[in-house]
Amino acid sequence: MRLDAPITQDVLTLPRKLAEGGKRNLVGLTRAQMADALVAMGTPEKQAKMRVGQIWQWIYHWGAQDFEVMTNLAKGYRAQLAEQFEISRPEIVTRQISEDGTRKYLLRIAGGHEVEAVYIPEESRGTLCISSQVGCTLTCSFCHTGTQKLVRNLTAAEIVGQVLVARDDLGEWPIPGAPKDETRLVSNVVLMGMGEPLYNFDNVRDGMKVVMDNEGLSISRRRITLSTSGVVPEIARTASEIGCLLAISFHATTDEVRDKLVPINKRWNIKTLLDVLRDYPRLSNSERITFEYVMLKDVNDSDADARRLVKLIAGIPAKINLIPFNEWPGAPYQRSDWARIEAFSDIVHKAGYASPIRTPRGEDIMAACGQLKSATERGRMSRAEIAAQAGG
Repeated sequence: MRLDAPITQDVLTLPRKLAEGGKRNLVGLTRAQMADALVAMGTPEKQAKMRVGQIWQWIYHWGAQDFEVMTNLAKGYRAQLAEQFEISRPEIVTRQISEDGTRKYLLRIAGGHEVEAVYIPEESRGTLCISSQVGCTLTCSFCHTGTQKLVRNLTAAEIVGQVLVARDDLGEWPIPGAPKDETRLVSNVVLMGMGEPLYNFDNVRDGMKVVMDNEGLSISRRRITLSTSGVVPEIARTASEIGCLLAISFHATTDEVRDKLVPINKRWNIKTLLDVLRDYPRLSNSERITFEYVMLKDVNDSDADARRLVKLIAGIPAKINLIPFNEWPGAPYQRSDWARIEAFSDIVHKAGYASPIRTPRGEDIMAACGQLKSATERGRMSRAEIAAQAGG
């Protein structure tokens, strides 16, 4: 399997054998999918839209995990739902809390696989970094996640479930009858965890539709950022079908260097990527694109690199996030010296681009950018093993 090959959805999604015979999880279903499921259960079509609205509010506004608490539904109907469906989340295996308040969750999903999600509290917002795949196929050489073989795509339920788990842990669900509290602990979502989101497009799109729905979790598309290494064919679809903010794992200013750091560049080089990015702000009605640039000592951090960077992105509404390299055991790179990072930032800033230097968060619990990697060894399967488990 080529490192930059697109992922076959039917092979790498939830193994069919795991789903057969069990109850269907309502978490992660779009409104249309939930309506179809309720009609298939026997709900009259004329009632389906109303029932979806009721159930939706219980799951995504109140955080309900049991049909029995849905008191505006008839008792018999609640029992019928409980026979057919479940409201399940990933299981928290471990929760680590950093000295700076960052929380890292190791979550177990179907098949015994594990993924990680990270909650980062800040003064004006709380950002949840979620995963889209178990492992990753891209093998970016500076990223710890890239050293873990791809196992499978996450389902929409598992993607949305990470948001529900964080809200459970933070106690963020409203209490019936209590005064309304507009404080949002999870105010932003970034798809920057394990995996390449655009190699799991359908599930990411459906999951984000649920997260954005204004009668539930109600996280605006302008508070959702999808990070991609540059899956060019799916970028326009992201604009039209999701419409969230876009971040590009850029990290180099020449194809020679980017080929080594981000191997997908061998398939879609810098020029091809930038050509499609020029249309994204218009298509998605978003203000600008974020270019993520990890600072690697003596690799991509020279003044010449900074000058090339601003020339490359000329004409694209953008900001440049400079990310001090977060080291991990066996990493082949070192973090750029702080003075070098500041000099690089100064060149970019003087060219008219915002160039914030990201403050490393959660390094003491390996929760910083590029450090995520699940502890499981059970998930390290070959493609043939994945296909066999899926019955393919």
